[in-house]
Amino acid sequence: MVEEVQKHSVHTLVFRSLKRTHDMFVADNGKPVPLDEESHKRKMAVKLRNEYGPVLHMPTSKENFKEKGLQNSTDSYGHKQYPANQGQEVEYLVTGVALTADTKIQRMPSESAAQSLAVALPSAQTRVDGSRTTPGGNEYRHPGTSDRSQPAVMSSVSFLVMEAGNAKNSAIMAKKAPTMPKPQWHPPWKLYRVISGHLGWVRCIAVEPGNQWFVTGSADRTIKIWDLASGKLKLSLTGHISTVRGVIVSTRSPYLFSCGEDKQVKCWDLEYNKVIRHYHGHLSAVYGLDLHPTIDVLVTCSRDSTARIWDVRTKASVHTLSGHTNAVATVRCQAAEPQIITGSHDTTIRLWDLVAGKTRVTLTNHKKSVRAVVLHPRHYTFASGSPDNIKQWKFPDGSFIQNLSGHNAIINTLTVNSDGVLVSGADNGTMHLWDWRTGYNFQRVHAAVQPGSLDSESGIFACAFDQSESRLLTAEADKTIKVYREDDTATEETHPVSWKPEIIKRKRF
Repeated sequence: MVEEVQKHSVHTLVFRSLKRTHDMFVADNGKPVPLDEESHKRKMAVKLRNEYGPVLHMPTSKENFKEKGLQNSTDSYGHKQYPANQGQEVEYLVTGVALTADTKIQRMPSESAAQSLAVALPSAQTRVDGSRTTPGGNEYRHPGTSDRSQPAVMSSVSFLVMEAGNAKNSAIMAKKAPTMPKPQWHPPWKLYRVISGHLGWVRCIAVEPGNQWFVTGSADRTIKIWDLASGKLKLSLTGHISTVRGVIVSTRSPYLFSCGEDKQVKCWDLEYNKVIRHYHGHLSAVYGLDLHPTIDVLVTCSRDSTARIWDVRTKASVHTLSGHTNAVATVRCQAAEPQIITGSHDTTIRLWDLVAGKTRVTLTNHKKSVRAVVLHPRHYTFASGSPDNIKQWKFPDGSFIQNLSGHNAIINTLTVNSDGVLVSGADNGTMHLWDWRTGYNFQRVHAAVQPGSLDSESGIFACAFDQSESRLLTAEADKTIKVYREDDTATEETHPVSWKPEIIKRKRF
């Protein structure tokens, strides 16, 4: 006899299913392990001894050892504080050994004596009181000596040892408010050549290592190679079926790499001017690429929210760097760690571990899309560009240095030269030039569009310095390439730095 199945309403079944699901996943593996008191105490004891050993037990005088009845005050950390005996000789015990006459504080302690006395210094309060009685802070009084003044022209080592030897020292001198250092003077840049030939927006630009020619990629689906000295067209390469978004010339082989909105990444052999390799794998438009400076590795970034690392020779995808939650707009490589840096439309910058293929650091300071990242050629620093700010960062952990505010537009491109001239190019056609060290904006350029173009076609998509860093090339929305050079006639008198050393109101992020 078949047993009848009891029919429940859909409502009951759904809630029963929900309950089962909840019971299945209720065990939270992310919960922290309960703290073991004994192991925590031991861990803290080891940490205290390792890191605070020299200052854990402040030296005590013999008198305090003898007089057990003397009540010692205790601070909030449970360390005993001993009253300083001023104006009389006090012998200090350091870890059970009495200091001899040779190691007592002398009028002008030698370096070795000062180092040996690192742990035998009086409490902070005594030092503060002693410094208060001195005229202008030029004299220093020690509790171990009689009431006589001595000059503060002590050796820097002994002073530093005194500072380090006391765990409870406090900052006596008030800190100076940070002021902006004087910017280095840079000559202004002026437009001297406009090269036209493309039939669409010029999206990317790269200069070859020999500084003889440069290459551009465009929305007309072509890659063009131009003579750098004359600005004449040397060669056009066709093969992409959509906008070319990135080009780069290899320093290690006669290869040119290009990527585009057709999801393709191509390797061109410049001896035959033909495509010799394709790198397949991206699921959407490829927005940028860069070559590793020391190994045969190519890195591309795409609208599919990933960056991919390719072996140049075998065409194999070594790693897929996933983690961004929106299109990855820019990627940069360097020989030092972190070897790969990406900027994305999800407003974050990620520093990647090339070997593991994982994120080392995620920088979330920007509030809008990060479309441009540039590495300084000499310093271990980099900058990122976003409509909210240009930010400078320090490697390897991406610690924030400063904001470069004032370029209020969508920043498409950044480039920097060895002299510390940072160039930011924006979607509205404006170009700002900055002093890298101080963040001073020393020039703003808005070049006119070529005749026949609309004013709305004013936009800079990419810019690059040539290898001599005497020319600045910009790829623009009016289908031209503009070439700038430094104004030879400019001097510090004709173009002074209008700099006011005001107090910096630096943002914390």
